Amino acid sequence: MSIRIVPKEQLGKEPSEKSISFIPPVLFPNLKNLYQRRAERFQALAKDNPFADYLEFAAEIALAQEKALHDNPLELDLTPLLSQQTGIAPLDKKTFKRSKHWHALLASIIAELQSVVPESAKIALENLSKASETELEEMATALLNDEYSKVSADKSVFIWAALSLYWAQLAANIPGKAKTEYGENRQFCPVCNSMPVSSMVQIGTTQGLRYLHCNLCETEWHVVRIKCTNCELTGKLNYWSLDSENAPVKAESCGDCGSYLKILYQEKDANVDAVADDLASLILDAKMEEEGFARSSINPLLFPNE
Repeated sequence: MSIRIVPKEQLGKEPSEKSISFIPPVLFPNLKNLYQRRAERFQALAKDNPFADYLEFAAEIALAQEKALHDNPLELDLTPLLSQQTGIAPLDKKTFKRSKHWHALLASIIAELQSVVPESAKIALENLSKASETELEEMATALLNDEYSKVSADKSVFIWAALSLYWAQLAANIPGKAKTEYGENRQFCPVCNSMPVSSMVQIGTTQGLRYLHCNLCETEWHVVRIKCTNCELTGKLNYWSLDSENAPVKAESCGDCGSYLKILYQEKDANVDAVADDLASLILDAKMEEEGFARSSINPLLFPNE
């Protein structure tokens, strides 16, 4: 199964699978207090965590994103975009023609962080503030094309923070709805075609349903439980945790494709955050690597070296 975004007026014109019609295929980002809550979660997880310093640093980035969001609103009519690109991710990270709005977001994030980050990070922020528009666009293009080695790690986290906020603002403006249909690439975000950061079994109106959380536009999309989110096979799944079976954060591994993805449980801890709890459980990542599994996701605050 795959998910695609269509204009509202097209809903109901094409058949859909009745068995899953009541499940929202996509949850567009709700940006109200998203970054504030994430910052608070980072701060809470930093207590007694071996990576406390970095989690506190991540909290400052989330707070800077919250301020940039407030100071740089974005309202667009994306209806024409859906009409022209029905059937593909409307905000595909590799093909969508981004505006310079993300530059303003980056400038705001840099201004907020200058006085609160470690000295080593201040150097990267200063270099970014002096970079030309062409240089910024080249680094953004490299990251969005998954060419992570072309951008130094000390800069990529700030560039992605601005790009992610920009894409989240765009996704929040999408006037369409989602429908489920047969297809491939369910492991990628149906809005921007980026990778997930983790998955979450939710509570509330989507009680018990598992959604993948996009590492770029903050959209969530439904993937049934007990199925590998990478290859969609079901035969060799196992669940790992560092504590107990009731741990709010586990790793779901697949023996068929050799990958794993974190799965978070809101029923175990209502405050879990897709980005923060993933980053705070790096010891679990190390354990999965020891077991021979490869991560099928990327945390926006921890890019691979290559």
